[in-house]
This record gives sequence, C-alpha cells and structure tokens, in this order.
Amino acid sequence: MGCRERAAKDDLLRIVAIEGACVPDHRGTLPGRGAYVHPALVCLDLAVRRRAFPRALRAPGPLDTKALRLAVEKTVAEKATP
Repeated sequence: MGCRERAAKDDLLRIVAIEGACVPDHRGTLPGRGAYVHPALVCLDLAVRRRAFPRALRAPGPLDTKALRLAVEKTVAEKATP
C-alpha cells in the first residue's frame, strides 16, 4: 500500500482496522478486511500520507496509526539487531 511495490505475502505486514485504529496482524488471523504493507517506516509513512488505510480497509473515517507505527519500529529494530 505504501510504496506500491509487489512482494511475497510472507514479506508483508497485514493490517486490520479495530475500533478506529490500525492494528498489525502478525499471525494473519484477526477478523475483518486486511491491507498489506512492507514492515518499513518509509512504506508506512507513505501509506499514512496518502490516506490509504481508511480507503483499503473501507473505514468511514480516519484511523489511528500510533500502535501500528510502534509495531513497525519494533520490527525494524529487531531486524537491525544481529
């Protein structure tokens, strides 16, 4: 969604909307419509700037992405640590 590049499903992070917030779905088991984004801050920022999450998840209004950003930052930090 963010950079619009294709990738394998295993390389992407699934996002779902729960109670007005974007929530990461690491296991892919949360109910509802999902959207996929690379687990990178650049892609996340592009998706937020383009207002892609409400459109892709068919949400009526803006969605809170704070928890999603923290999850992506944690994923990036884990990958950087050897």
